[in-house]
Amino acid sequence: MTSIKQLVTIERICLIGHIASMAFGLAGLILIVPNPEFILSLSEFGQNVFQMSMANGGVGYIVLGAAAIALYAYRVLGVRQWLAFMLPTVVISLSSELLGTSTGFPFGHYQYLSGLGYKIAGLVPFTIPLSWFYLGFSAYLLARAGLENTRLSPWLRHVGAIALGAILLTAWDLVLDPAMTQTTVPFWQFQEVGEFFGMPYRNLSGWIGTGAIFMSVAALLWEKKPLNLQRSQLLVPLIVYLVNFAFGAVITVTSLDAQFLIPTVLGVLVGVIPAIVLWWMAAPNNKNEEMDNSDRISASDIESEKLAVAPIKMLVK
Repeated sequence: MTSIKQLVTIERICLIGHIASMAFGLAGLILIVPNPEFILSLSEFGQNVFQMSMANGGVGYIVLGAAAIALYAYRVLGVRQWLAFMLPTVVISLSSELLGTSTGFPFGHYQYLSGLGYKIAGLVPFTIPLSWFYLGFSAYLLARAGLENTRLSPWLRHVGAIALGAILLTAWDLVLDPAMTQTTVPFWQFQEVGEFFGMPYRNLSGWIGTGAIFMSVAALLWEKKPLNLQRSQLLVPLIVYLVNFAFGAVITVTSLDAQFLIPTVLGVLVGVIPAIVLWWMAAPNNKNEEMDNSDRISASDIESEKLAVAPIKMLVK
């Protein structure tokens, strides 16, 4: 049976690969693609490598991010809660995307271009539901763990976690959609004039609605048992949320005109800052606290969690 340390090692590799893939993608999109003379100066082999990396980079960073969060969820919460979130999220988000690309509901009329992998039914890249999973999980877990450490009633904590999780998820889209639709290398495109910086307003309501639905299903399957996660155990979802937001924000701010600072700042206000605050609201680390094994992972697992994120913290400084 795979030990916790082995899982931490694999999870660490996936997480570092996820971040490194995004960093490479940023360099390609904002430094190399706008300067075609650099590409032309490369050897034939170099040009082929660059083209291959740009063609498959989007697939790579999404798959690695989903793998890292899947391993994290399995290790920290267990197989039941991991699958109880991932499976409904993938099915519901894929259904929304297939409906959206076919009818325009609930996101508006749009279509996916190339660069994100094989398209299910010729419409939605297989990586898209995976991205809904790992960002949705990170957003919901931060919201739920943060609100658990408040004096709100259990009912308000659960409803609040779904609402805040859906808002955090949608805040990411405020920088992701402009970066992926209006820059030099788009990955999807809207087929209608968007009222909100190129996006239709219903795209935002579609994001909030889709997120709220799969988070509600997961909350029902997870039941009301407290997660009892400490801050150190929440560093992985916090890092995943922040680096993915930064990826979209950097592309949007550097590649588009100054008006796109507005959705970027709005995303920081309703996404980045609340995510950090919710992480801080979670239970502080306490090595001496008695922990029920049925509710919490062991103290050795917490140490493994610190080992898992230590190199990531150094990387993102």
